[in-house]
Parts: sequence; C-alpha cells; structure tokens
Amino acid sequence: MTVKVDWETGVAFSDDFPGYANREKYLAWREKIDAQNRQHSQVVPVPYYQNGGDTCGITVHFLPCDQIKVTTSCDAYGSPNYPIKEPLEMKEPTVCPK
Repeated sequence: MTVKVDWETGVAFSDDFPGYANREKYLAWREKIDAQNRQHSQVVPVPYYQNGGDTCGITVHFLPCDQIKVTTSCDAYGSPNYPIKEPLEMKEPTVCPK
C-alpha cells in the first residue's frame, strides 16, 4: 500500500516585513516571499499494519531534503520499536542527495 502526500514549503515568517502602509513595498515583499514557496508531492509506502490489522493512525515525518517517511506504528516516537529513527530536529545538509 502507498500514500500520496502533497505539501508546501516556504518562508513561515520574515524580518523584513514592510507593513501595509506602502502598498508597492508590501506587494514587492509578498512577491519575494511567494517566490520561495515550493509544492511537493511524493508517493511513499505505508508499512503493513501490525498485530493483524491494529493501527494507531498514520504519522508523516517530514525530513530534510524534502523527503518524508510514513508509519502506522502504535509505538511512540523514541521507543525501541518505533520504526522511524531519525531525530526530531535535523539540519538541512548543504547539498541534498539526488
């Protein structure tokens, strides 16, 4: 079984927000911010359900380099049986693998 995940990356906040008083400056700023948005879509395998069909929902992990992993594990993140071992906080590498 697979699942298709669509998501968007971009700038969540900006220190150079010009305010709304000068419409031209605001529109130029918004265009710059919008230009950084990227649409992503990936089809990833969903692991087989455990214990003859038991599942605790679906969890999507967003990883560096626009990668994702999906699990249906009933175990909590960080437990020895949790299938995804990547840390919660990961830095984006300088160059992403192809």
